[in-house]
Parts: sequence; C-alpha cells; structure tokens
Amino acid sequence: MPEKDYWNHNTAYHRRLLGIAAEHPGDVLDVGCGEGLLARRLARVSRTVTAIDPDAAAVRRARARVAALPNVTVAEASFTSFDPGPQRFGLITFVATLHHMDLRASLTKARDLLTPGGTLAVVGVAANRTVGDWIADGLRMPFARVAGVLHGETRDIGVVVAEPRESLSEIRRTATQILPGVSIRRGVYYRYLLRWRNV
Repeated sequence: MPEKDYWNHNTAYHRRLLGIAAEHPGDVLDVGCGEGLLARRLARVSRTVTAIDPDAAAVRRARARVAALPNVTVAEASFTSFDPGPQRFGLITFVATLHHMDLRASLTKARDLLTPGGTLAVVGVAANRTVGDWIADGLRMPFARVAGVLHGETRDIGVVVAEPRESLSEIRRTATQILPGVSIRRGVYYRYLLRWRNV
C-alpha cells in the first residue's frame, strides 16, 4: 500500500520544484529520492522521472509509492555511480541530499548531465559556521515552528540523514566556480535554494 503524503522542511519546497519542472516539461533526474514523494509529484508535470538513491530500503519504498506511474523509474544507485549513458536531463533536483556527497564533484556531474537550457535545482542544507549563520537560522525559527505545527510536520520519515559539512559561503564559493551565474539564497525552513540554468 503506498505511503501517505507528509509535510516537513524539505517537502515545503516541492511546489517550487514542481513549478520549475512545469516550465519546460521533460526528463527529470531526482537525486537522493528517498521514499519517492517528490518523484511521484514530479511525474504529473514531467515526461519522465528517473529517481535514484543508494539506500535499498528507501528504493523499495519509492518503488511502491510510484508503482502505478509508468513514467517513473527508480534505481538503487549513488550519484557517483549513476551512469545514464547518453541521456541528459532537463531538470536535476537534489532535496536535502547534496550534503551527503562531494560538493564539487556532484555539482560538476550535475552540470554535465543537463540538456542545453536545462535547470539544476537544489534544496540544500548548510552548516552554521559564523555568527551570521546562526542569527539567520534564529530569525527563521519562529516561522518554521509555527508552520510545522500548522502543517503537522513529520520530522522523521525513516531515511538516511547526515550532518552538513560546508557552510553556505563555502557552498556559494564552490558553486560559483562551477556554475557561472548560479543563484543561491537562504530559504525559510533552514534550507538554501540553488538554481542554475545551463545556457
């Protein structure tokens, strides 16, 4: 039986990602798909969705969630090992997964897997290193807590988690070197939002 939908600080940004996907419906790669909620939602506005995750348990759950959707493929693979052959993607998404990987190598690979005009969209987690980082998160706390109560936040969805290593300034510096013109900003729910178009 497919799992129910839920809300947390990651799914809060699904609508944003669906909006990006709907701008140019095509082939989407969801990196670190977890239990498949975003992949299922993306399927409604995309030609195909390829969802990958290195965790076998998460992949089983994702496959169950998208079993009725012929345009979604779920594969057990890390992003490092993932090889789509000649296929390229119009949208590549990372939702709270990029910090599990080598930042520079992953951004470079994502860039190279995009079609011309394709978009990389990251909902990321950064480490707090400076006083400014802590203040920024502190200012978001009241809103995030209220939203969590209103939406019935589900904090633990039973997937692998990891602490972030890089600060937002470190992420911005690396991303700027690899993705000229990249946009990175802080989101409301303790996340940063990265967007880059391959033009």
